[in-house]
Amino acid sequence: MRRRSLFAAPLLAAPLAAPLAVRAQSLFGDRPIRMIVPVAAAGASDIVARIMADAMTPLLGRPIVVDNIAGAGSTLGANAFQQAPADGQTIFVPTNNHALMKLVYPQFAYDPAADFVPVALVTRQPFVLAVHSSVPAHSVPELIAWLRERGTAANLGAAAPGAVNYMAAELFRLRAGVDFTIVSYRAAAAAAQDLAAGRLDFTIDSPTLLMPLVRQGKLRALAVTMAGGSTLLPGLPGLQEAGVPDYDNAAWTMIFVRPGTPAPALAALSAAAARAVADPAVGQRLAAAGFETWPDASPVAAEALLRSEIARWTPIVARLNLKPS
Repeated sequence: MRRRSLFAAPLLAAPLAAPLAVRAQSLFGDRPIRMIVPVAAAGASDIVARIMADAMTPLLGRPIVVDNIAGAGSTLGANAFQQAPADGQTIFVPTNNHALMKLVYPQFAYDPAADFVPVALVTRQPFVLAVHSSVPAHSVPELIAWLRERGTAANLGAAAPGAVNYMAAELFRLRAGVDFTIVSYRAAAAAAQDLAAGRLDFTIDSPTLLMPLVRQGKLRALAVTMAGGSTLLPGLPGLQEAGVPDYDNAAWTMIFVRPGTPAPALAALSAAAARAVADPAVGQRLAAAGFETWPDASPVAAEALLRSEIARWTPIVARLNLKPS
């Protein structure tokens, strides 16, 4: 799967690509750029990373090799990234749990803001709240009423504490004022399979995982997690509009380099990422995979979002007293 990123790049206009590629050649030489993704292959952020690697390769004139280093709430990949030279030759592409690493894993040695320099804000993806077809709820208010009756007898499947879908579930518990049991899995895909088989009651997770099961009639989708809904899933209301106050959450993907990366290398990577995100062909690939792009992909926008996410989740994680599995 890694090798595919080197050859499947979409064709971009030569007048746009060539000057940036010439600059990148002088910055990076003949070596490929290593893109560390802290989740397993075929995960949501891995899909985004590979699309971006394909798109940025011709712009930089350098092959980009995706390296999946998964585990421990993204800290394994983050540690590997921090061991690489601060030259822009190694980039890091995490998702939301990047903001939670130090909160959930206090032994993690790095600060998610101070020790990671944003290159670009790439994508966002609304999660879907879905129930098994046997659950007698056809709307969010009906689900909340059912959960209040069932309490901890109701169960939800999610990845480990600190994972994106786990935190989406905890935010739902907090904002909706309900209780349920979270069953943790090593991978979200396993939780989705158990939900489809009727061994779980509901979940909040990626439309990439859940919507095929909805279309098969195994699950019923009730809402998306983004306030105002999503253009990718126009038939579903946002949880906030469906009656869960102050619920606005989406899975995001950013690109980082290490502090100390030379300014020209950071500028070249930022320019390549911004051009890739703005390319309609790349946008179509991302949308087909279930992702929206941000109106502003700049490093400034990425840093602002990261700091706001850390500020939002810090009191919630402290209240939950999460213990990594």
